[in-house]
Amino acid sequence: MKTINEDIKNGTFKQVYLLYGAESYLRNFYRKRLCDAAVPPEDTMNRGVFSGDAVKESEIIDLAETMPFFSERRLISLTDTGLFKNAAELLPDYIRKLPDYLILVFNESEVDKRSRMFKAVREAGYAAEFADQDEKTLSEWTARLLSKAGLKISQSDMHLFLSRTGPRMGNISLEADKLINYCAGQTSISKADIEAITGDRVENRIFDMISAITAHNRKKALDLYADLLALKEPPMKILILIARQYNQLLLIKELQEEGNNAILIQKKTGIQNFIVRKCMEATRGYTKRELEDNVRFCVRAEEDVKSGRLSDRLSVELVISEFS
Repeated sequence: MKTINEDIKNGTFKQVYLLYGAESYLRNFYRKRLCDAAVPPEDTMNRGVFSGDAVKESEIIDLAETMPFFSERRLISLTDTGLFKNAAELLPDYIRKLPDYLILVFNESEVDKRSRMFKAVREAGYAAEFADQDEKTLSEWTARLLSKAGLKISQSDMHLFLSRTGPRMGNISLEADKLINYCAGQTSISKADIEAITGDRVENRIFDMISAITAHNRKKALDLYADLLALKEPPMKILILIARQYNQLLLIKELQEEGNNAILIQKKTGIQNFIVRKCMEATRGYTKRELEDNVRFCVRAEEDVKSGRLSDRLSVELVISEFS
């Protein structure tokens, strides 16, 4: 990101950029900044746009070979083309000999770093990965959004807010806008405000269900499962999420037993800090052996569903009953 900011500031651009990774909000933000700085948005004659995996390499090259019209640059913006996952035949070689006037900006959610396309961009231009941001960065960014609206938020309430929005900045931005409108006329945000306006993610309900299981509260766990079914969540998805949560609990339990604290666990796993803390609390109710047994039970349940020995709905009920 630093390189892109410097290029925009100095007005000196590389001929090809690749913005990739899970954090689409940041990717799109920097794609727009980069493209608008290279060729003004009103200059539609010298801006080309391609989107989706149906794009043909020959069409990109044909436009790239077209000289700019009363401008020193031609810009081509390409989004989720799939060219960095599938075998690109023409573009890898073409990228190594681009016309001086041309700037290509690729914006891809997934890439294969072993591909010829990725290697060609790395050699000829610049590739920037936009991964999920850590909790500190998200907290500071969110606090700035709220502060601009004259709202303050405590650290504990910020943890709650992020646990309900998830780590993706696009969703955080949408939920922050809703919260700002809801709290108009206030100077601070409370826990009640957050719970009233932000959606309760499926992952949170799964975690609540696991908390109920850990507390041996089978009725509450089954009630939460019924709530998820009422929300039209597929039982197989719920089973997979339960398995993922127990895998995560086992990993964190192992790291705890090795003497790692929450900060070290977050650094080693890349799991968001507020999730690590919630998992560390949950692991107190389990031994490592119990977590290993639960992970194996989830694997067998999934295999039973796929083989037709159990229905998906019954498999989840059995998992809940067994674990609680």
